[in-house]
Amino acid sequence: MSAKRVFEIRDLQVGFRMFRGNLEVLDRASLFVDPGEKVGLVGETGCGKSITMKATIGILPIPPAYIAGGGIYVDGHNILELRGRELRHVRGLMSLIPQDPGASLNPVFRVGTQLQDAIRYSTAGRGLGRRQLRRKAISILSEVGLPDPERNLANYPIQLSGGMKQRVLIAMALVTNPLLLIADEPTTALDVTIEAQILRLMRAAVDRRNLSILIITHNLGVVREFTDRVYIMYAGQVSEQAPTRTLFEGPLHPYTKGLIESVPKLTGEGIAAGIPGMVPDYMEVSPGCRFAPRCSHAMEVCTEKPVMRMQGTARGVACYLYEAMTEREGTCSS
Repeated sequence: MSAKRVFEIRDLQVGFRMFRGNLEVLDRASLFVDPGEKVGLVGETGCGKSITMKATIGILPIPPAYIAGGGIYVDGHNILELRGRELRHVRGLMSLIPQDPGASLNPVFRVGTQLQDAIRYSTAGRGLGRRQLRRKAISILSEVGLPDPERNLANYPIQLSGGMKQRVLIAMALVTNPLLLIADEPTTALDVTIEAQILRLMRAAVDRRNLSILIITHNLGVVREFTDRVYIMYAGQVSEQAPTRTLFEGPLHPYTKGLIESVPKLTGEGIAAGIPGMVPDYMEVSPGCRFAPRCSHAMEVCTEKPVMRMQGTARGVACYLYEAMTEREGTCSS
């Protein structure tokens, strides 16, 4: 692993024990984020994006979930091998911006109480008194552009708009001084105009603090606007990775092409094509390429899992259509 790498998932396998049997959801998923990078993880609903996030920050319900293999590395430490104080310290290097601001703030506590608690129980809050905590809370709310931060500290979440609640959550994520932000569909519940404001705010905060961010979304517009690199995930498998501009100019995997072609067009070019079929039941996934049942290019060999074939360190595709691609840097997990 590079000494500079902030975050890396290597060959992560996650499943769920159900009455019908075991659901093998994440199938050796691998990705990484370097310092200062904005990385996107993209796929349809049900493709395993949020499971990846939950396994990373430790909120995966075990049982019924289980981690069958792989590693999750934060600042060089595999959090799956840590316990107690060391685990809490390493997890403290990450912060989450959740997707639903209305459901993520406790309705019975004031904004100031929740924000100051986030500071108090982080390394950034050690040794701070009540007045210092309040000043720090006001400062971070000002940084994220919440109007009249002193007054809003005394408000309950129900008194704030959706955009204001999301700013509070971004403040709670930033105030702990993380190395990595994980944003799980951070604009899904917002109006389009507010979404643009929140994305600008997040970009400014990440650039100003030189943070890394992993943004999890199904919105290709957000990805194109915000990220430097992109991973495409389908049914728990990473099917393609590339710099953002490269991906949109020349997608390789049939699934990636289908996603891009599914975006509604405003130029009079007709209705978006879409992708036939749907994400498979994880009880019945193929042992090979999981996209094969929906793929117009599927071949007999697709019953075997394709290897992620790389061009350089950032461009790769897991598809037998590109078997001749030069594998210069090994697989994604190397």
